[in-house]
Amino acid sequence: MPQKGLSGLRRGAEFLAGVILVQRGHLFPWAPVALALGIGGYFALEGEPSGPLVAAILAAALALALLALRLGAVAGPLVWALALTAAGLGWAAIRAQTVAAPVLGWRYYGAVEGRVIGIDRSASDAVRLTLDRVRLDGLSPAETPARVRISLHGEQGYVDPAPGMIVMTTGHLSPPGGPVEPGGFDFQRHTWFQRLGAIGYTRVPVLMLDPPRPGDTRVFALRMALSARITAALEGDTGAIAAALITGDRSGLNRQVTEALRRTNLAHLLAISGLHMGLVTGFVYAMLRLIGATIPRTALRWPVRSLAALGALAAGAGYLILSGGAIATERAFVMAGVAFLALVADRRAITLRALALAALVVLILRPEALLSPGFQMSFAATTALVAVFAAIRGRGTGWPRPVRAALTVVISSTVAGLATAPVGAAHFNMLAQYGLLANLAAVPLMGVLVMPAGVIALVLMPLGLEALPLTVMGWGLDWVLGVARTVEGWPGAVGHVPAPGPWVLPLYAMGGLILALWRGPLRWSGGLPLCVALWLWSGVERPQILIDDRAQVVGILGPEGRALSRDKGAGFITGVWLENDGSPRDQPAAAALWPVADMPLTHLRGKRAAAGARCEAGEVIVLTHPAPDPLPCEVFDPRRLRETGAVALRLTATGLDMRTAREVAGRRLWNDAEIRRDRLWFGR
Repeated sequence: MPQKGLSGLRRGAEFLAGVILVQRGHLFPWAPVALALGIGGYFALEGEPSGPLVAAILAAALALALLALRLGAVAGPLVWALALTAAGLGWAAIRAQTVAAPVLGWRYYGAVEGRVIGIDRSASDAVRLTLDRVRLDGLSPAETPARVRISLHGEQGYVDPAPGMIVMTTGHLSPPGGPVEPGGFDFQRHTWFQRLGAIGYTRVPVLMLDPPRPGDTRVFALRMALSARITAALEGDTGAIAAALITGDRSGLNRQVTEALRRTNLAHLLAISGLHMGLVTGFVYAMLRLIGATIPRTALRWPVRSLAALGALAAGAGYLILSGGAIATERAFVMAGVAFLALVADRRAITLRALALAALVVLILRPEALLSPGFQMSFAATTALVAVFAAIRGRGTGWPRPVRAALTVVISSTVAGLATAPVGAAHFNMLAQYGLLANLAAVPLMGVLVMPAGVIALVLMPLGLEALPLTVMGWGLDWVLGVARTVEGWPGAVGHVPAPGPWVLPLYAMGGLILALWRGPLRWSGGLPLCVALWLWSGVERPQILIDDRAQVVGILGPEGRALSRDKGAGFITGVWLENDGSPRDQPAAAALWPVADMPLTHLRGKRAAAGARCEAGEVIVLTHPAPDPLPCEVFDPRRLRETGAVALRLTATGLDMRTAREVAGRRLWNDAEIRRDRLWFGR
């Protein structure tokens, strides 16, 4: 190689070494980032890796880790990053294998029997049961899903389902559906990790076969009993929210309340996550320290701060169990646990290193959490808050305490809102324009009134004295509900944005991480991926034509927005399409735009319409039933769509550009029975 080239390489290596050496002591927060890259790589694969390949990847990760221990301060971190990335990919593959359970392969109608292990509400506001120990007519145990979820429609009332109860009904079940459009939310992947093998509904009253018995549903039964006590003391929506906050039971929440909270960016108050865990454990910690400090002998002889931290950690563990142990709550408990153990060890409680440790624990326990909005929004908000408050630490110390407290609330709400708004908009296609104001009005009351009153109510509940603190809690929740309903009614309260492309969120995350974690002037380079992400999002192109995977509905993007071929039916699918378009229209309004002029596409429903279908070459026809004779045009019917999943089309000058949900999602354990037969390591 010419001397000039060698000199350039040497200078580049020296520059890289200098950049890495500047980060010494600050590299640990990048460990979960490397692990997450591997996990994301697994979920981005188009095919399922074989067992030998995963074993080779994990062996390579171990070898790289051992090599990194022997390398210096420059090469070592780079090799560690490669090792963690490989480990993340291999570990995600193992996790997908360990949760494997049978998936129903066809639409089923008949008797459904199982044990109640979950009660909540569906998107249509119906009570929904999750059952295990499932029995279905004509299916062997090896073919029967481990869990099914069934919504209760029609006249119910013969029995009130309770935790641990063995129930029976006659219902419709089907396999979990794939994405409603190519590249959309993968419901099959989501249910795979919940071990849900079928979903459906019933219009037949549920019957009790066996009453609840003590067993592994004891905690669930306790939660529902506490929920009943809470709703007995607080009626209506207030009681339903209080039950959701304390026990995680959302079965009493109606759709109007959750929609109002979502449209004002207050829906995070319902998810038992970092805010609630922090308020509960923080209140317990403060009370224990206060009690310990007021007793002279205890204050002088005992390590009050450490004992209070351990007591708060125990309270957090109890809250985790009591609230149902959802992923968001589990994540919040890990973060709280790291903070309180740091206090016990006389270290700073909230640091980027502590946050990184919490992220590692969560990703190791549930790698699939990486893809969830809760994980992304929680860690985006916390990382931004820790970084910003570390940057302004020590400023304003001479200001009056009320002013500092008010500024802390404003800064934390602003920073958390800015950090999570793009993530929330990407997942839910909605921007709460007055979300910051709503949070400033509601969140402080959650901290000073709602959650402390809830903790006191739990403590007094065994004595039957919970009525007064629950009443106080209800005052605070009435205020929160009032804020949500008022702000929701303001003009322009909700903005709608289109769904971003696949690279937007990763670029946003990388830019934010560089700004928060990097040391030195190069940290400001994190603004570049943020700008690229916004540029890609602003230029996103939505599919011109969308066809659902059962040929029920077609959506065409015209000059006035997406026109739908039906004004009712397939409401979930059309709702997602319109949300992803960033459209404020509902289904009837979008259906009023049908048909779109100069669009050579026809949608025919019914056997008779399919039998009389006619078309010409260059046209597209969508049929809900197969045509009896071959047609000269492009035909999409249920037989073809079973193989492709939902379809996105674009008519071009050279022909038809087609993308299918199946080709985007790939052939994976959660969406392909053949892959499950060939690639499951442990059998069923």
